[in-house]
Amino acid sequence: MSSMTPEPRGQDRSVGELLSEVTSDVQTLFRQEVELAKAEIREEASKAGKAAGMFGGAGFAGYMVALFVSLAAMFGLANVMDLGWAALIITAVWAVIAAVLFVMGRSRMREVSPKPEQTVETLKEDAQWARHPTK
Repeated sequence: MSSMTPEPRGQDRSVGELLSEVTSDVQTLFRQEVELAKAEIREEASKAGKAAGMFGGAGFAGYMVALFVSLAAMFGLANVMDLGWAALIITAVWAVIAAVLFVMGRSRMREVSPKPEQTVETLKEDAQWARHPTK
């Protein structure tokens, strides 16, 4: 015979033991949810960083294209008017483009959600379960 007593099971366990186990399980669950949130945020930040790098490269290439197209347009207009007026016209065109892009970018930025949606939803479900575990 073993000198160790078997662990109580089912109805033999006290309310204190059951409450302790449930508390421990809830703590573990919340720790896992926090780790999930951290992992989700890290993954999203990594994807955003890679996309930002690509946007940076595309932005520089686009800048070079815009610069040389602008110069070509300015010198083309200089054939029919003074170079100063041609430069001013091209500058005004770029000012309008910048204003339109700013307004569009601002409206899209308002759609960005920095919180981890999946984790928030599972935390709500866990809290609901903790309040009413039999439902």
